[in-house]
Amino acid sequence: MTFSTTSLRKRALFKGVIVLLFLSVGGKCEPVAPGKTADGFLLPQPGHTFSFPADLGSHPGFRIEWWYVTGHLQSPDRKRFGFEATFFRVAGPGHSPETAPLFSKDQLYLAHMAVSDIPGGRFLFEERLNRQGWDADSAVGSLSIRNGSWSLASKAGAATALVVRGSVRSEAAFDLTLEPRKPLVVFGDDGVSHKGKEASAASYYLTYSRLDASGSLTLGDQAYAVTGEAWMDHEISSSQLGGGEVGWDWVSIQLKDDPRELMLYRLRHADGTADAASKLQWVSPRGKAQTAPFDWQVLSSWKSPGTGALYPARVRVTTRDPDTGKQVSYVLEPLLADQELAGGMGAGAYWEGACRVLDGSGKDVGSAVHGSPPVGVAADEQRV
Repeated sequence: MTFSTTSLRKRALFKGVIVLLFLSVGGKCEPVAPGKTADGFLLPQPGHTFSFPADLGSHPGFRIEWWYVTGHLQSPDRKRFGFEATFFRVAGPGHSPETAPLFSKDQLYLAHMAVSDIPGGRFLFEERLNRQGWDADSAVGSLSIRNGSWSLASKAGAATALVVRGSVRSEAAFDLTLEPRKPLVVFGDDGVSHKGKEASAASYYLTYSRLDASGSLTLGDQAYAVTGEAWMDHEISSSQLGGGEVGWDWVSIQLKDDPRELMLYRLRHADGTADAASKLQWVSPRGKAQTAPFDWQVLSSWKSPGTGALYPARVRVTTRDPDTGKQVSYVLEPLLADQELAGGMGAGAYWEGACRVLDGSGKDVGSAVHGSPPVGVAADEQRV
């Protein structure tokens, strides 16, 4: 895999920009020295010792990383909303004797914000791209990242709380404090999240799987005091997907009456089949990740009237409960049909949004965020 030929998880939004950035990378992602790519970027290593909160900050020795916050909010009158706030840092490709530099060795900062207005039946979305400097930056050794007026940072004077601020043009804005309810999770095997058989197809995958959210949400001239729950991913990598993979389906599930969460990524080949590196992991009440096999079945699809892309809509995830050993099934049901992120930066479209979670009896048992690139045709059930 190279960044020039594949989209990244929910990052298909910026596919066109990443293609431009890494046209010069070629086969340099594969390591030629222990722990590094051919062009000197670091690769995730097993047994790595993390230091928090320092490792929530930026890691410029790696080619790319992202901070990804999604959540479900509710007003006092029980109106329901979803939100996303995503920040990327990408290392520029540098100089070469044959070509003029594209962006020298500057860091590029990409971001998007989205709000699912469930009562209003609309999905609001905005994206940005800035070079490192006065308008975009990320701190090393602490969580402090910004892109224009959008920001994600540790809360001043608080041990673990975070603050995220975002907006969608003049249509929406949010200012939220996020308090972790459980310890930070390190997904993967021995600290490395593998996305393919290649040594470079890996990341450090750090997650707050359940954050209490509180603050304000403004839609037009209507301001709401909101509370809810959020999920935050921080991934650090110098490459990501394996050969033959074209993207991934991703799900986070927060159960209502169960202090556990689930995360899965289903790495997708061009023919729609799943790669063997796909993974589902439960998060225990103490923040420990437990791997379990899973089935993925698309129950219905949604076709975008704007882009013509076809996406999984209602999806059934079947897995084994690691605590009981019994099989359990969850149906993800979108709260809005149209939660498509169709970027304007030469990017591919992506569907990602707020869902309710139903158990086998049809009872509402939780909330989820589900993301998928287009499939073209409805997918059959795939076993991992």
